[in-house]
Amino acid sequence: MPADIHHQGQADSGQRLNATRARQGRWGRHVFWVLVISTVLAALALFGAWTYRAKDLAAVEVHNGAKTPAEAQRYDTPQTPARQTP
Repeated sequence: MPADIHHQGQADSGQRLNATRARQGRWGRHVFWVLVISTVLAALALFGAWTYRAKDLAAVEVHNGAKTPAEAQRYDTPQTPARQTP
């Protein structure tokens, strides 16, 4: 049963709106401030998380490369010609 149907026993008080019209919100200052404050809080949370992990993000130890010739040989792979099917 649709929500905008009025029953016989209801008293007529005020304006009647259908269900779609009643569910629509209005833009106002409160909506603007909720959006602004939530965006600022999200930016602060992102900046805080980045600041907390900044040393780990700036670390280059994992990209140092080989320090000895033995370590360098582990990463040296021979070049093989490309395989082609006849």
